[in-house]
Amino acid sequence: MAFAGALAARSSTAGSLYRLGLAIVVAASAVLPVHARAGTSDAAVVALTELPPEAQQTERLIRSGGPFPYAKDGSVFGNRERLLPVQARGHYREYTVKTPGSSDRGARRIVCGGRPATAPEVCYYTADHYASFKRIVQ
Repeated sequence: MAFAGALAARSSTAGSLYRLGLAIVVAASAVLPVHARAGTSDAAVVALTELPPEAQQTERLIRSGGPFPYAKDGSVFGNRERLLPVQARGHYREYTVKTPGSSDRGARRIVCGGRPATAPEVCYYTADHYASFKRIVQ
């Protein structure tokens, strides 16, 4: 009988911990910025005209089909961070946004999704190498 009571107490504690954990997850998701939630299509938005001039130039190159300054431009973006809406592999392509003074490709990119590549359905800008994204609007 004592064993059954101990088991019931343990179950009650486990249930309480589960409910507490669930409450923490719900509370955290309510305060996270929308663009930080995995797979959301409601990412932060930025007007193309508000982007740095180099990003505006990259966007023009995307729509005209290039030529692009870096060999990796136009390569498949895997969305491993799951910050963009989940799509089939190959949906997203990434393009470098030049960073003045940088000796390499830098951290700035535009990632576009949809076909054809010159008329993407949606494009996103990241200034921090995929840690966050803003959906580009015209």
